[in-house]
Amino acid sequence: MRSKWTLVTGASGFIGSTLVRRLVERGEKVKAFVRPGSDLTGLMGISPDRMQLAYGDVMVRDTVYRALAGCDRLYHVAAVFKFTSRRPGEIVQPTVDGTRAVFEAVSQRDVERIVVTSSVAALGVTKGDEPMNEEHPFRLTDPEVYIRAKSEQLAVVDEYVGRGLPIVTVMPASVFGPGDRRPTANGRALVEYLKLGPGRRLPVTDGGICVVDVDDVVEGHRLAMERGRTGERYILGGENLTYRQILSLLHELTGLAEPGGTPSPTVLRLVGWAMERFSDDEPLLTTRMVRDYAWGRMWVTSAKAERELGYTHRPARETLSRAIRWYLANGYVPRPLASRVRLELRPV
Repeated sequence: MRSKWTLVTGASGFIGSTLVRRLVERGEKVKAFVRPGSDLTGLMGISPDRMQLAYGDVMVRDTVYRALAGCDRLYHVAAVFKFTSRRPGEIVQPTVDGTRAVFEAVSQRDVERIVVTSSVAALGVTKGDEPMNEEHPFRLTDPEVYIRAKSEQLAVVDEYVGRGLPIVTVMPASVFGPGDRRPTANGRALVEYLKLGPGRRLPVTDGGICVVDVDDVVEGHRLAMERGRTGERYILGGENLTYRQILSLLHELTGLAEPGGTPSPTVLRLVGWAMERFSDDEPLLTTRMVRDYAWGRMWVTSAKAERELGYTHRPARETLSRAIRWYLANGYVPRPLASRVRLELRPV
């Protein structure tokens, strides 16, 4: 049994809160690093004997330094998961400057191992069926804000690995599952789908993503801490699917809208422009997203993590079913709309 503590930044978020619970369940003592005023619902019910709250800001080195007292391990999960914002700094600064501040604090402490949460978004896209691996070159120009931030974060990681910090990087794919309270951009898209009625046919492109379950991603973090090689990157992926395949799977699971025809690039760009102009601060679609991802594929392979860490993942059907059940059970879909979902997915 380890006597020292593990610090988890971003502990109130989707991946962070799930990771804290997993570590505590395994008998670890965890400091949950959160900003003052954070929603701590995801951490409720955890024994205070095994979890302490540490308040601070990843962009303020001294608060991270204080939180690291008594810790010999660090999971740096904190980030703002929004693809775009009218205030780009709210995404870029915590991800890039925050990571640098965290590493500066670590440099003053005796930390044995650091796992940093990146994203497969930092790899860019592929146009064919061949999935990307950890060495895929980033070729996107003028990408969406979140993509740029994650790419720049990797440069900071490489810099501090060069300085001798014991960092392992994990790169989750598109994460779904229970506990996405905010919800994230992925979760918002799924919730909006659940509000649609049956009998509709949605236009869909031939792009695609890799769907992975939050519990598999969290286990991948733990395995990276135990078995990962310093300086290496590990993709934590799941099942590679086109948007059409995802929509077909959602239709099979829920009985709701099914895939229709393929929209023209011009029409889709207009939709993205309209959402950027008239939606809230986080539109579901932008012109950059259309350009890079409507026909591009964020398909990846987890072969390296499987080989070196023992990483595994569940099928996308199970992942999406778990996410749908959780959103329905927690009131993210109004009851009259939720009643249209197939009976076996409705909450008891």
